[in-house]
Amino acid sequence: MGLYAKYVLPKLIDLACGQQPMTELRAEYVPRAEGNVLEIGVGSGHNLSHYRDASTVTGLDPAPELTAMASRRAAAIDAEVSILQASGEDIPADSGQFDSIVCTWTLCSIPNVSQALQEMHRVLKPGGRFYFIEHGLAPEPRVVRWQRAIEPVWKIIGGGCHLTRQPARLLEDAGFGLAEKRTGYIPGPKWAGFLTHGVAVR
Repeated sequence: MGLYAKYVLPKLIDLACGQQPMTELRAEYVPRAEGNVLEIGVGSGHNLSHYRDASTVTGLDPAPELTAMASRRAAAIDAEVSILQASGEDIPADSGQFDSIVCTWTLCSIPNVSQALQEMHRVLKPGGRFYFIEHGLAPEPRVVRWQRAIEPVWKIIGGGCHLTRQPARLLEDAGFGLAEKRTGYIPGPKWAGFLTHGVAVR
């Protein structure tokens, strides 16, 4: 798994996260982030070109191979960008430091997602906006059975990605209010394609 995680998985993640349906959703939400922005799970940097009104962007990701890709993409945009190799479970920032948080296809793979969301709640200023696009538990029992069957293996090959987390519930449990929420499938296998996306508020 060491060689797979270092050389293969980052390229697979970069390829998967660059698909057209995902790009369209990024273009809908990411430009709305304003001021000092924290991006959790910046990955290889696919969101970076979509920032329009960000004064600064701080991108966190624990994977050095992905943050290296993100740093290269950051050099091509106008905003002041810092890419840090760090986990969302221990955010190196002061309380209330950020005006906006962006989190796309990330909550599925954070080991202690509840702790990470508490940290995000801490560093987002009161009234700040949290823009999210996440996949998770489907509404159809037949699809859920597939998700539960596949998930143990998927977590191994997908870098810890869970198929059955419920993003909206996780956000509410962490103290966020949901200002906007939409759900639906994107093209591809249903067990990986049920999305919840929208805007949460601290």
